[in-house]
Amino acid sequence: MTDLEIARQAKPRPIQEVAMELGLSEDRLVPYGRDKAKILPGEGVPQGKLILVSAITPTKAGEGKTTTSVSLAQGLCHIGEKACVVLREPSLGPCMGVKGGAAGGGHAQVIPMEDINLHFTGDFHAVAAAHNLLAAALDNHLHQGNALKIEPRTVFWKRVMDMNDRSLRQIMVGMGGRTMGVPRQTGFDITAASEIMAILCMSRDLGDLQARMGNILIGVEQGTGAAIHARQLGITGAMATLLKDAIHPNLVQTLEGGPAIIHGGPFANIAQGTNTIIATRTAMELADYVVTEAGFGFDLGGEKFLDIKCPAAGFTPGAIVLVATVRALKAHGGVAVKDQDGTNAGAVVRGLANLAHHLEAAQRYGVPVVISLNHFSADHPSEVAAVANFCKERGVPYAENRGWSEGGAGATDMARAVLAALKQPCEFTPLYDWAAPVTEKISRICTEIYGADGVSFEPRARAALRRIERFGLSGLPICMAKTPASLSDDPAKVGRPTGFTITVREIEIAAGAGFIIPITGEIMRMPGLPKRPSAENMGIDEDGLIFGLS
Repeated sequence: MTDLEIARQAKPRPIQEVAMELGLSEDRLVPYGRDKAKILPGEGVPQGKLILVSAITPTKAGEGKTTTSVSLAQGLCHIGEKACVVLREPSLGPCMGVKGGAAGGGHAQVIPMEDINLHFTGDFHAVAAAHNLLAAALDNHLHQGNALKIEPRTVFWKRVMDMNDRSLRQIMVGMGGRTMGVPRQTGFDITAASEIMAILCMSRDLGDLQARMGNILIGVEQGTGAAIHARQLGITGAMATLLKDAIHPNLVQTLEGGPAIIHGGPFANIAQGTNTIIATRTAMELADYVVTEAGFGFDLGGEKFLDIKCPAAGFTPGAIVLVATVRALKAHGGVAVKDQDGTNAGAVVRGLANLAHHLEAAQRYGVPVVISLNHFSADHPSEVAAVANFCKERGVPYAENRGWSEGGAGATDMARAVLAALKQPCEFTPLYDWAAPVTEKISRICTEIYGADGVSFEPRARAALRRIERFGLSGLPICMAKTPASLSDDPAKVGRPTGFTITVREIEIAAGAGFIIPITGEIMRMPGLPKRPSAENMGIDEDGLIFGLS
């Protein structure tokens, strides 16, 4: 059966029952129909143990972090533990494009699957509205006389929409005469790349959200080069108003009726790639074990989770789960996805070099690591054995996860392995001190997490470094923008590349979100649709049921 067919077979519990099981009082719940709800703030203390799910470098063969995260939460619940999975919200762009939805897969999903993948509770639209209000106010300010003396050529703020549309990457606005505004070049990003999305995910409460939006750097002053911030336009209160509901986490459930919180949706190749601090903290107040994921491989999502989110929120992860699949390891071993039918344990062994690199990177943080093989029926025993032997040789806990085919019952071995890891000593230490020089922080990420020989900075990046120093923002953490397809900045270099240098071509300042974004390679903040987008397979039948959603 397809994921959608499996999801439709589930009999969801009323969301009030799920909330009651978590210990949520009725006055903290705002239902959105029978099967989803917003969670209002409470006074609880975060005491649950935090488990991060990350992975090897992504391939077209798939790894399954979300499937593993849901499986692990279901497995923990299956053996009688109080667990909750906390995930990001899917973006419509990838859902309609090539990647598909992001609600897990097989018998390890969160439901209602259709709603989660399509609009959900409207959080993405609220983020886009707040972002575009600032864009509109900024252009209006330029049109109405530009009292702040903003240099139009330095305006950093674009517009956003939650759809893949390459035609909007670069546009001209204000064309058509003096009544149409001030002509300037700008463009659109996808909503997941909005700094408002990053701010939503980094904020502790509504007051913090509003203060962070006020800190957004929108441009510089003509002549002086002084920073101009969003708060100077006087509309951050209106922006916060648009986000008054979006700031609250969304409660749904797994296929097996366990609690799931889904909130926020930044990408990990261009932002921090993890759900909101508020959602994670809420889950840690309510559950004994909290399973969360960070996007793409450990080099992107995992590193940012541990070096940005955890220090900002005061979280200490208790364990890290690194996910791999046989097919992805074959891809890193040099076998094209189209040629992967049949047994090839040798390719798996070669591909394990990529897993080894991510394992070494994760172990730098002093947190116990478990390797989980996301198992599928086509995996040959010799290929599975290669992964198990790899872990045995390195003394790393290993577990197969059959949650995709068996749900929570197929994830109990993984759940027990993680529980055992949580009992091991944990000496969590971020990779770098936020107070270190910006170039030193970037260099440590590139050399120790990516395996690069060094870093080079192009002229635009060096100019940005001087601007960061002038604005007094050197103490912010680093949020690298890099291809997820390789440890290097070249997506063609799979496996464990060596002998490469990371080139930083420019650096953006996300002063509201509270981090610095070095940009490497050809990173697009507005994706394009493929030749045959997933949207071509979707529709609604005569009974009103959606088909083609995956």
